[in-house]
Amino acid sequence: MTTLTEVKAAGAGNGLHLFNSLGREKVRFTPLDPRGRDVTWYCCGPTVYDAGHLGHARNYVTTDILRRIMRDYFGYNVKFVMNITDVDDKVDNQAPSTPKRMGVAAMELTDYQIILRARQQHLLKLYIRDHPRINDEVLELCAAAFGDFATKRLPLLAADTTPGKYDSAVEGPYGAVLSGAATIRGTGSPGDDEAKLRMHHSSLVAASGAIQAAKRDQASVAVSEFFADTSDILLPFLDARQSASIKSDDYAIFSALTQHWERKFKEDLRLLNCLPPTRLTRVSEFINEIVRFVEEIERKGFAYRTTDGSVYFNIKAFEEAGNQYARLEPWNRNDKDLQADGEGSLTKKNTEKHNDADFALWKASKPGEPSWESPWGQGRPGWHIECSAMASEVLGGRIDIHSGGIDLAFPHHDNELAQSEAFWTKSSKGSPCGHSHDWINYFLHMGHLSIQGSKMSKSLKNFTTIDDALQRKGGWTARGLRIVFLLGAWRQGLEVTDDVVARAGSWEKTINQFFINASAVLREEAAKEDTGRQIPALYGQIERDLDRALDDARTNVDEALRDSFNTPAAMATMEDLVSKANIYLNARKSLPENTYEGLGEVARWITRMVTIFGLDASRSAGGSTIGWSTAESSDQAGGIIAAGDVEPFVREVSTYRDRVRQEAMATTPSKAKLLEHSDRLRDEGFANVGVQLDDRDPQPALIKFVPKAELRAAVEQKKAEAAETERRRTNARQQREVADRAKNERARVSPLEMFRTPEYSEWDDEGMPIKDAEGVELTKSRTKKLRKDWERQKNLHETWLKAGSA
Repeated sequence: MTTLTEVKAAGAGNGLHLFNSLGREKVRFTPLDPRGRDVTWYCCGPTVYDAGHLGHARNYVTTDILRRIMRDYFGYNVKFVMNITDVDDKVDNQAPSTPKRMGVAAMELTDYQIILRARQQHLLKLYIRDHPRINDEVLELCAAAFGDFATKRLPLLAADTTPGKYDSAVEGPYGAVLSGAATIRGTGSPGDDEAKLRMHHSSLVAASGAIQAAKRDQASVAVSEFFADTSDILLPFLDARQSASIKSDDYAIFSALTQHWERKFKEDLRLLNCLPPTRLTRVSEFINEIVRFVEEIERKGFAYRTTDGSVYFNIKAFEEAGNQYARLEPWNRNDKDLQADGEGSLTKKNTEKHNDADFALWKASKPGEPSWESPWGQGRPGWHIECSAMASEVLGGRIDIHSGGIDLAFPHHDNELAQSEAFWTKSSKGSPCGHSHDWINYFLHMGHLSIQGSKMSKSLKNFTTIDDALQRKGGWTARGLRIVFLLGAWRQGLEVTDDVVARAGSWEKTINQFFINASAVLREEAAKEDTGRQIPALYGQIERDLDRALDDARTNVDEALRDSFNTPAAMATMEDLVSKANIYLNARKSLPENTYEGLGEVARWITRMVTIFGLDASRSAGGSTIGWSTAESSDQAGGIIAAGDVEPFVREVSTYRDRVRQEAMATTPSKAKLLEHSDRLRDEGFANVGVQLDDRDPQPALIKFVPKAELRAAVEQKKAEAAETERRRTNARQQREVADRAKNERARVSPLEMFRTPEYSEWDDEGMPIKDAEGVELTKSRTKKLRKDWERQKNLHETWLKAGSA
């Protein structure tokens, strides 16, 4: 059998290089298929226990982009297998480390997944069914649950903290952290630990309020609202006391949860325009295959059973046989927190493990947990073995590509590798023959997504669900979200900031406007040819420049995609080509008529690339049409109408408008009125049907089909601007009128009378003051100033008199 080393050395293929997490380097991609056509790909799918969020979208959309490029650009036949984990207890049970000087014990921070989530919700549902009204018994249990939750999550609180005392009790030990003025560790910036603390605080605040309100007046509190506010504290409390009542073979309790969220996951994929997997596998339907897989590993001596009926992978035996463990992230192989995370919170610490790093292949189930029969007794699969068994069953012992989020690299993918290579290897304990089998040739790990610096997490309850993000008015669109991911490197972390969102919006607007403009001129050209006209096909410098720009873009995009799917470089190249095409379009306005064939080639190539990237949900990568679809149909507000449906009518009206404009601009006295009618037709009438006309004197107007909402918004903005201009003019006119009236009133006063006021006691014949009110003669300087005022008033009064006599 060909080894991974031999595959690399062969150097066959089309020049595609991938960053392979195995080896952490960029290497040439060579499929296992000797013909170089077929590619096998296994992708770790979701654990279906809650809604998918934008962090999941980052993983699955980015994976879909790479898959589409492999299939539609490089032409591979991709067999894409994705699993659904519907049997699982792996949870985030890592408690934050806290400084001793704060006296904070490790907080219990668990992200409940399938077993816990399903069991807890089932028990709460039963409790609510049995307690349809709020009474003293319910309040007593809620108070106990409150104390238990508070003690475990906020251990610095006084042990006797009650719901009524919570607000004052929490302020002392946690007030500074909750307000953002301090961190739990005392240094650094707030992070996950602080977010979890605030999450638990929110749960306690909600429960405290509900309990106190019910104590004051039980009848006034809605039962549904009460249990909604107290559910966070009741779920773990009821589970700790009643979990053993759940029958291990009552799978419906758990499948009710997983089937619901699997349906939601599939709907999310559809909304995000992700291709469905070639084959989807569920853990619950592969139990027998998983048992056989574990048996084979045990038979070869790479696993051992413990007295409780669990089976563990023997890392030491695996390595002594010449194999390597933790090939993806060897630096993490001794990380106790990651090891514990991989085992799950429901796994008891087993003192019979040969090594702390050994991981469970099969777990003995405890009361209240689902279980299946096996040679080792009742139990369920370990987390890592699920993917190994399902991928091997469907794709075999050698797989081209395995992908998932970067957080899965260790321990999940490293453990997958070890157990799968133990299953397929020719080695066995006691008869080592070196590393004889490579299960996966290329590992691709997608980077994390963070929003303004915060990583999304279900455990932190700080996530936006995919459905909410796409359905919210003014929120994300599937295309906009995919553009954000395309503009970022697939294997790097991506932080969504305002600048990133603005950059993606600018890219989308640039491409969309190009499609509108290109479609308009190409339709116009086709309409002329339909009348029998022959369009000149001149080939000048600007046509030569456009052809060269297209050739360069094709080369640059090809090089970018062969360079480990460098989509940011490809997107920049496409935008640059559109910029050059726009320069060509502008230059053509002042040149003699000529064909737009070159522009059509550019538009069709851009269309093909955006389709390959999955930016158009309505079409495949083939075809010769231009542009991408709008999310709205023609009869919905904001949609782009179908050009062919109304173009003949619009063109006739446009022709009439052109003639009216030409005549109005010639010599007729009423040309201003005609132009006003013409512009109203252009700016308002056509906006209501999604048509935009661009004047190109002396050529006919260019017809564009644009989203109606966009045109209406432009009309409203223009009206608002005109109204604002008119408002300012009116204000200015009114101010002038007030000023004129005041001036007129002043002008009515004769200079002989203007100073005859109590301020003075004696005047001359012209009405100029001589003495002030006390009889003191005015100074020369004051008399000089008053004389200037008198002269101004004299001129003003004489002007008024003349105007009146006229």
